[in-house]
Amino acid sequence: MEQIKVSARDRLIKSKKNQSNGELRGRVLVTLCAIIMISATISITIFLGTKGLQAFLVNGVSPIEFLTSAEWNPIDKDNPKFGALPFIFGSFAVTLLSALIAAPLGIGGAIFMTEIAPSWGKRILQPVIELLVGIPSVVYGFIGLTVLVPFIRDHVGGIGFGLLSGTIVLSIMILPTITTIATDAMSSLPNNLREGSYAIGATRWQTIWKVLIPAALPTLLTAIVLGMARAFGEALAVQMVIGNVRDLPGSILDPSATLTTIITLNMGHTTFGSIENNTLWSMGLVLLIMSFAFIMLIRFLSTRRKIS
Repeated sequence: MEQIKVSARDRLIKSKKNQSNGELRGRVLVTLCAIIMISATISITIFLGTKGLQAFLVNGVSPIEFLTSAEWNPIDKDNPKFGALPFIFGSFAVTLLSALIAAPLGIGGAIFMTEIAPSWGKRILQPVIELLVGIPSVVYGFIGLTVLVPFIRDHVGGIGFGLLSGTIVLSIMILPTITTIATDAMSSLPNNLREGSYAIGATRWQTIWKVLIPAALPTLLTAIVLGMARAFGEALAVQMVIGNVRDLPGSILDPSATLTTIITLNMGHTTFGSIENNTLWSMGLVLLIMSFAFIMLIRFLSTRRKIS
């Protein structure tokens, strides 16, 4: 009997020791992953910041000229120009316009799947929308190049390559992101909001417009910002349809360029450490700053959601 008690006590001690060792290993693994992520983020920020500032600190490029000038001609040895305003404008233009198109469609689709369609509708529509996320961006660009550009040229006007083509391609690309997050936001709302609204005589549309959308608004705005963040950093698909010119567009049908398209087109043709190469790194720094701005905006919206 005494041996049984000793054996049971030993097994208990051994079990607690194994559990403690397992918790320690798990804590070390999670901490290591966190350190790697933080180190990678800090390293990328320091590297890109250092390279992006060299054009201003080493090569003497004026930050004011870089941000406000519309002239870009870095290969002119006598009078090089480093104005990135057309590319900054193009990035913001296609991002905002694509968000204006995709946001109503995505939120409307989310409302339809959660509040209007029967249960089988969501089971069919949501996987179809999420499949769009897995399509490579080059496929979107190729479809835009072969279908959208000729259609705009023949039926709308212009040469087909321009802000309109880039906007439509980007709006389709960010639509699944906005729709998926908006659907989750509408689905997570408590049923007592709907029941209380119906109890006082509100119609389904009044419940959606006056109760559900305001309640989910911070998350819906977060979905839009996430879509804009993806649109702002997209390169390949936009590069194939926007035209990639150095001038400010006069209308939505005119060709333009974005920061990402100019970087991908010119980086391979520059010498590492040259003034043109450093200026392209400065464009990458602008993209990084805008990414941080989008992240801060998302954090702000998330805080509003927690408070409400």
